[in-house]
Amino acid sequence: MRTLLGILAVGIAAQTVASLQAADAAADLFPKAKIILESSCLSCHGGEHKKGDLKLDTLAGALKGGENGTSLVVGNADKSPLYGSTILPKDNEHVMPPKGEVLGKPQTEALKQWVLAGAPWPDKAPLKAIRRISFEKDVKPILELNCVACHRADFAKGKFRLDVREEAFKHEGAIVPFKADKSDVYTSTIVPKDDENLMPPANKGGPLPKETTDILKEWINQGAIWPDGMVLAPKKADEVTGDETKKSEEIYNLIVAANKQVAASEMARLTNIIPGTRVTFVMAPIPAGEFTLGSPATEPDRKPDEGPQIKVKMEPFWMGIHEVTWDEYEMFMYQDQERKFQTEIKTDAAVDKISDAVSRPTKPYVEMSFGMGKDGYPAISMTHHSALKYCQWLSAKTGQFYRLPTEAEWEYAARAGTTTMYSWGDDPSKASEYAWFEKNSDFKYQKVGKKKPNPWGLHDMHGNVAEWVMDQDTGSYEALKTLGATGALYTPSKAPYGHVARGGSWDDKIDKLRSAARRASDKSWKQQDPQIPKSIWYLTDAQFLGCRIVRPLKLPTLGEAHKAWNNGVEKE
Repeated sequence: MRTLLGILAVGIAAQTVASLQAADAAADLFPKAKIILESSCLSCHGGEHKKGDLKLDTLAGALKGGENGTSLVVGNADKSPLYGSTILPKDNEHVMPPKGEVLGKPQTEALKQWVLAGAPWPDKAPLKAIRRISFEKDVKPILELNCVACHRADFAKGKFRLDVREEAFKHEGAIVPFKADKSDVYTSTIVPKDDENLMPPANKGGPLPKETTDILKEWINQGAIWPDGMVLAPKKADEVTGDETKKSEEIYNLIVAANKQVAASEMARLTNIIPGTRVTFVMAPIPAGEFTLGSPATEPDRKPDEGPQIKVKMEPFWMGIHEVTWDEYEMFMYQDQERKFQTEIKTDAAVDKISDAVSRPTKPYVEMSFGMGKDGYPAISMTHHSALKYCQWLSAKTGQFYRLPTEAEWEYAARAGTTTMYSWGDDPSKASEYAWFEKNSDFKYQKVGKKKPNPWGLHDMHGNVAEWVMDQDTGSYEALKTLGATGALYTPSKAPYGHVARGGSWDDKIDKLRSAARRASDKSWKQQDPQIPKSIWYLTDAQFLGCRIVRPLKLPTLGEAHKAWNNGVEKE
């Protein structure tokens, strides 16, 4: 009897251990499924987004499915489109994610095992979209610049190669999908500078900046997607910079070929269409002249950074009659939005190829108008880098040179020949006729062009949304004095924050709407961004911020154009 009881006890204990192990295994599956959903699915099927009437940010949403039925059949991966759509050929129109880098075997297998295990969702909390790390755009440059020179065919230091996926993954412990802390490719980059295992070594550029190692970490934690057939080759920093220079040169050549010289006296209001779309934008001519940048010491509410005042000579240019709208910006932000017109409107394939090469924003993880409206409303919350890239893309599409205004150009256009606090005078009581601000905006931005324009036909220069200019803030205009006090000159970028925005916004008091008022960006404008690393495209907490474009009459040099589109400080 004792022996039988002992056998039963051992059997029960073994079953208990097996059950606990199975439970642990099932629990380990959810974190993998969670990060796949957050990085690859929720930009279209989570939060405010529900493409195909499908939301995948909750278990209930996945079980309910969308217009094509359920997405998840618990315990049956073969009947779960959530899994099945990820293993379709990459050229299948129904493959998910629908474009770009499809999931690899480690990711699809993780989804499959999660479904087979009963789709455990421990805390039932809704998931939130995060930025998906792109191997081609984010990781490949890091490996080619820092790793592949020593770890490639015919030069596999430590018998380890990083130039092809199969070799990289077969080396035990090098890249462990979903586990960056177990992956040598990441952990070797974060050891102390004097550690002999540091990669790359200190004499070859190590240690890497935190934002770079964070990209590697997040890429591995998202499953380490490495697309089929993508072979890496060692590169030097100047070769990567050269890629952007080549893009600028191609666009510049388009502009030169299309340029038709116009005399300043012949400048007129221009209505332009973005080629391949039905979206238009209007530019007003701004005459040459001279003005005083900044505010006098006697101006009410004046801030120290509004001086010292400088006499500035201005060359003629065109400026958008209002801020860039979502109608315009989303053609750049979403390539699908642009392409939907191309089945009806013929475009130049060579031009499309050049404009498509311009870097574009990643998909946002939240609805970027924050419910305030899109049709006819100003685009908001783009980074300074994103605004520059919009100008580059628009230049490629149109064959005309566009950029952000310099700070001097912006204030010259805002004043429109006036020397008062506002373009309408010094009387704050008239503000509601010309501007949307704290007292009349109903706590959100408004459609562009609904208030009276300034004397040069520009709407919303005061209020609605603040507007990016080219300049880095230095706390005063002393730096501009040394540049020559010419309107097209600006203080170049040296850091990702501290870029100047002008004009005040719907959320500001009247004093911030003054023609001379300035504000500089800072990290708090991206405080709620949950991504690692922080997005170079979106400022989640700057819902008061947009941009306006200019087109100088005088064509810039290639070097000037390249600098206007690339400031090189977008990463934190």
